[in-house]
Amino acid sequence: MPKKVDHEARRERIAEALWRIASTRGLDGAGLRDVAAEAGISLGQLQHYFRSKDDMLAFALRHINALADRRIRDRIGALGGEPAPRDVLRTCLTGMLPLDAHSRTGVLVGAAYFVRAVHDADLRSEARNGIPRLRDFFTGQLRRAADRGELPPARATDDEAMLLISLADGLSTYLLLEVHTPAQALRLLDLHLEQLFGGRRENGGTG
Repeated sequence: MPKKVDHEARRERIAEALWRIASTRGLDGAGLRDVAAEAGISLGQLQHYFRSKDDMLAFALRHINALADRRIRDRIGALGGEPAPRDVLRTCLTGMLPLDAHSRTGVLVGAAYFVRAVHDADLRSEARNGIPRLRDFFTGQLRRAADRGELPPARATDDEAMLLISLADGLSTYLLLEVHTPAQALRLLDLHLEQLFGGRRENGGTG
């Protein structure tokens, strides 16, 4: 009886091969043949799942974002009880930063995808999909904070949420370029949150 192939698992295996290449030598030279060899499959098998490098990058980006989302949710859950909005926001923002090898690879995959998306309308649409959802989640946390008296109501806006997202994106760039160390990036993130929330902190500090 033929062995049943788990197609989703094979796609994830290909995505993980792409990440390994990204973490060691970047993505510029990572063609389909390179990724197939890294994944231990034939080029024909890879092309059964992904017609082009862009298709492969899009899947890898969605998969790594899903893993990051799960990791952030687990960290929020570990805060216990009903965590304060500031703690939820800090957990999300730190989870977006390339502070370790795994998250660094994820940000590198995202950066490679976004460079291509600038010149391709279909890829650009895919890249934008998650931003409104993240903005709305951050806005909801800011409004919770305002309702709790922890934040001026005037700061509980979509614009403020987008500034937080932009801060994480900017710090991620400087971390990749080694302009900042992880400790420096976290210090700047905490400085902004202190300015936003007026220095008030819930549930245990900045660690």
